Amino acid sequence: MTQLITTDLVELDQNLGSSPEDVIRHLASKVAASGRATEAEGLFTDAFAREQKTATGVPGGIAIPHCRSTAVTVPTLAMARLSQPVDFGAKDGPADLIFFIAAPEGADQEHLKLLSKLARSLIKKDFTGALRAASSREEIVELVEGALADKPAAHAAPASDSASDSAPAGAAAAGAGAAGRPKRLVAVTACPTGIAHTYMAADSLVAAAQEVGVDLQVETQGSSGAKPLDPAVIAAADAVIFAVDVDVRGKERFAGKPVINAPVKRGIDEPAKMVQEALAAADNPNARRVPHFGAEEQAQNAEMEKGEHIGQKLKKALLTGVSYMIPFVAGGGLLIALGFLLAGFDIALGTKANDILAANTLFNLPDGNLALYLGTVAFKIGALSMGFLVPALAGYIAYAIADRPGIAPGFVAGAVAGFMGAGFLGGIVGGLLAGYIAHVIGTWQVPRWLRGLMPVVIIPLLASIVASGLMFLILGGPIAGLTTALNGWLSGMSGASAIILGIILGLMMCFDLGGPVNKVAYAFAVAGLSAGSATNQAPWQIMATVMAAGMVPPLAMALATVLDKRLFSLAERENGKAAWLLGASFISEGAIPFAAADPLRVIPASMVGGALTGALCMATGVTSQAPHGGIFVFFAIGNLLMFVVSIVAGTIVSALAVIALKRWAVREPAASVESVPATV
Repeated sequence: MTQLITTDLVELDQNLGSSPEDVIRHLASKVAASGRATEAEGLFTDAFAREQKTATGVPGGIAIPHCRSTAVTVPTLAMARLSQPVDFGAKDGPADLIFFIAAPEGADQEHLKLLSKLARSLIKKDFTGALRAASSREEIVELVEGALADKPAAHAAPASDSASDSAPAGAAAAGAGAAGRPKRLVAVTACPTGIAHTYMAADSLVAAAQEVGVDLQVETQGSSGAKPLDPAVIAAADAVIFAVDVDVRGKERFAGKPVINAPVKRGIDEPAKMVQEALAAADNPNARRVPHFGAEEQAQNAEMEKGEHIGQKLKKALLTGVSYMIPFVAGGGLLIALGFLLAGFDIALGTKANDILAANTLFNLPDGNLALYLGTVAFKIGALSMGFLVPALAGYIAYAIADRPGIAPGFVAGAVAGFMGAGFLGGIVGGLLAGYIAHVIGTWQVPRWLRGLMPVVIIPLLASIVASGLMFLILGGPIAGLTTALNGWLSGMSGASAIILGIILGLMMCFDLGGPVNKVAYAFAVAGLSAGSATNQAPWQIMATVMAAGMVPPLAMALATVLDKRLFSLAERENGKAAWLLGASFISEGAIPFAAADPLRVIPASMVGGALTGALCMATGVTSQAPHGGIFVFFAIGNLLMFVVSIVAGTIVSALAVIALKRWAVREPAASVESVPATV
């Protein structure tokens, strides 16, 4: 097996700069100079991107910057003992011992296990003491190789208390169960890279638990493989610790257990506190618990709602309504487009579709025309599906506010909005009304014998009467008038005004990539889709503009990772590969990983390209009779060539813009990252 560290990869008592960026760049250059990486800049980019997500400083004056990178050809350790310590975000101060771990994208399991073993050795005071006492590079290499071979350090410093010294007096007593047996804890540790923090947190937690007489077993979900905890061990545990920066695999195994949840770095920085918190949770009947499988979403929502203000609740309700509405309109819109393809546009005129279906069957075709009949069937199914657009929107907005008792009142209020011509604006208002009224009624204190009837009969009945009554008597008419005026104004747009509308829609689609602004633009487009016709193509133009602009951000990020991969981390380059398909399918959320990592560059760049695409679509009269599907519904696109040209133009502009911003709009290195409790 290739040697992981050589004397060429060791720096002793040097000043490598004043920031983590300086140190990582220097060590990445050493790795590249030793022939173990194809380029220093690409390795630095990946390592520094990892550092910005979570600081890699750990207690004891140590930092372990690390990454996987396509630039790395051989698994490598580079080590620096600094004359001027640098702050890598550890709570106890700057670090003077820096271990830079560089793993290839496809590192084999044996190398990963060795890298993980080294990371675990760094929490041992005798090993780090020997590193500080070493007088030569050869001695450093020998110590590291000895740690990998489980040899004792030759220059062991006097052992001091472990990282769990902060355990309060009497902790051992706290670790005893009611019957006198030691408490049993289980834990899962995991970090995005799965090389260093995962295993260091595991060992730190085990050591802290041993000091207070607690049995703790850890499942490390890291790069070198994971051995799942025995189900019997989990069943016997009094509480569980999740020290993770990523989702726990197989979380349902821990359902019902009291849980302490935090970033993986806290398992290294504060293992004793986490153990004490887990022991306290085990004795607390009101402690937070791992949700039962299938109930997780409700548990998360209940936890979140405690601190939500009205704006957040409204945002969540609207997004819930739109997300449940989309399947109705996506399927329905595609079927309508297929109906037009087979039966012609005039199938939507008057009662022609109803007349064909009433007078004919598959065995009695209209004039022997199979295509006409099948097209009529497809059109009618699609039209009926689209008819649920406003009721489903309203129903699930109400559901987000009042849970299941709000669904029926919301659907009814949405149906009233549709009946009155109030459109999706009426659906939003009706859903909010129904949900709020159902929620208020659900808070009433009623006799026990009536409680069983409340969610099934009383709440749906009263909320439907009040919300739908308000829509009929007061709100429906004005909203319908506003909707009619808005649709008339949009339908009459042409020339410069149409281009302005295209720019606005393009900006909205790229502003938050599937968030509220994006969803408002999309809902507006699909709500008017059924009103389109051969003589009124404005709604279809709006739909095409929205879909084309929404395809730009993921496609642009995918292209940018190809044009200049050094500007993107390994994870982003992997996301870029998937973004090609997501963008082609009109899934704007494919750009979210890029925006989350660098919003101030990615979002403006996406908006520039989206605005260009929107303007080109409206200017050239591109139409779409399908509400979703991207390039895969090409048969429903009018002026397909300009649809493609508009998307390509916006994609290129956004890709070049994000590359330019990443190259020249350089942000300051990230400061120390505080530990923030993660959600289960």
